[in-house]
Amino acid sequence: MEPFEYAIKKDVRNNPIVREVDEEKQRELWKSVGIAGFLVAVLLFSAWQHFELLRHGYQVEELQRQRAAEEETARRLRLEIETLKSPKRVEALATGQLHLVAPSRDEAIVIERVVPADPPASSVVARR
Repeated sequence: MEPFEYAIKKDVRNNPIVREVDEEKQRELWKSVGIAGFLVAVLLFSAWQHFELLRHGYQVEELQRQRAAEEETARRLRLEIETLKSPKRVEALATGQLHLVAPSRDEAIVIERVVPADPPASSVVARR
């Protein structure tokens, strides 16, 4: 038997297939991407505002708590000042620790407070 030789010569072109860009679909794609981007931006902005509002609410709450604590401290310090300025306490410290004695009636000097006189109601101005 004879070897069977069969050859088909086929002209194969390896040129890449180039598709035309569909302008209408391209515009529609970019339009959809733009709308989606806008919606994402609006959603992110809304979420940012919401979380900023929550954060500021927590800050206000913390500041109110600090203010209440400071007012309590101020009240306590005012009470302590009034206690320390008490005439009985001052007298007890003066006589006990500093060994001072109360003056007798004839040794005490009373200084009167002088109130300045009111200025005249109106002044006279000379005119030429």
